[in-house]
Amino acid sequence: MVQPSTSWFNASRLKTRHLLLLLHLYEQRSVLRAAEAANMTQPAASKLLSEMEGILGVPLFERHARGVEPTWYGQVLIRRARSALSEIGRAHDEIAAMRNGRMGQASIGTVVNPGTTLVPQAIAAVKRDFPDILIRVEMDYSRPLVAKLLDGQLDIVIGRILGPEGAGDLEFEPLADEPHSVIVRAGHPLTQRSGLTHADLIEYGWIMPPAASVLRTRLDSMFLEHGLAPPQNIIETASLPVIIHLLRHSDLLTALPPESVAPYLQTAQMQVLPIELGVRMEFFGIIRRRDQQLSPGAERVLEALRATARHLYPAL
Repeated sequence: MVQPSTSWFNASRLKTRHLLLLLHLYEQRSVLRAAEAANMTQPAASKLLSEMEGILGVPLFERHARGVEPTWYGQVLIRRARSALSEIGRAHDEIAAMRNGRMGQASIGTVVNPGTTLVPQAIAAVKRDFPDILIRVEMDYSRPLVAKLLDGQLDIVIGRILGPEGAGDLEFEPLADEPHSVIVRAGHPLTQRSGLTHADLIEYGWIMPPAASVLRTRLDSMFLEHGLAPPQNIIETASLPVIIHLLRHSDLLTALPPESVAPYLQTAQMQVLPIELGVRMEFFGIIRRRDQQLSPGAERVLEALRATARHLYPAL
């Protein structure tokens, strides 16, 4: 019989109540407030924290007059604890779904372009064969989606890995790159102008992604590289429906992959300006956690995503 290692034996002594308190301590930064959030007394919370530190043999929080702050060890355990508790919650939901006659569920995160093409087509294919799978879809930028994937809130992300944090825990299957164009409403004044320059784009207001996004940084850099200050008349939003309505009813400009607004281009409600914007993003792809075993429902979605991607991106 294989004997568990000492590290595994110690980790197995951690209970759900330990992990819940750990997250409350991280959120509240106070043993008293964490105890109140966990519905226990302060001495009981202090005892549980001491138990965790004794089990692992390292300090998890630094105590000071203002409260507590997680150590490097604590930050590692917090990240893993959040993922573990999320997985337990998702297992409960999946079992409940199966008891109600469904085949399970899958949670997908996606960036805008594949969120308007790849993901809907793949989900439609899954639903044709497995109508009882519950599928949840969240659209956002890559960084927050990958963070939720690492926390166990999502099964699969269609996006990009933009930094080293958590990259070692992830698997990435590249699908396609994403050149951006300037999109405007049909009949926009700039559609009548020949020889468009980047300076012409400054004359009108812009719909921009949030300041913290990679795309926003690249758009700002693009204007600076052409000797121009970035637009000051801007609206910040990550919502594609809001962007579409603003474009259709104003002279605002935005930068999007043409595929994300293809129906509006095909029906001549929007146009692509004839100028090379020079803004591209890294390849997006299918991102999963290396250590995660997908549920049967999520496996079906993954298979459909791969099959649909082979059709949409034949160069793969």
